[in-house]
Amino acid sequence: MVDSARWAPRAAALLLGAVVPGLPALPSETADVNATFLQPFLTYTTPTQWTFALNTESTYDWEAEQWSVPVNANVSKLMRFGTQLVSLGGGVRYWADSPDTGAEGFGLRITVTLLFPR
Repeated sequence: MVDSARWAPRAAALLLGAVVPGLPALPSETADVNATFLQPFLTYTTPTQWTFALNTESTYDWEAEQWSVPVNANVSKLMRFGTQLVSLGGGVRYWADSPDTGAEGFGLRITVTLLFPR
């Protein structure tokens, strides 16, 4: 288990943020690419190292004027295997909007993240 005196947060933490890069129009042999990617997120971490997250990884295609909007709900737990800190998690994804030929319905996500704190 994690040495809570050294690695655990002293209190629960709530984080709200977003990643918003833009991809400029790029010429291509098959089609022009002109897209915007939005990743707003909300996470809550408990004093016992559980993290609950809600986010979307949305893309807007300016050429096709279409959205792709997956909504993700994830849960992860900080653990220790020997001396290695690891975050193990999983979640569900729902496609709130996508092109007619795009993804739809529900999906699952499993995450394993190795951590190397200083």
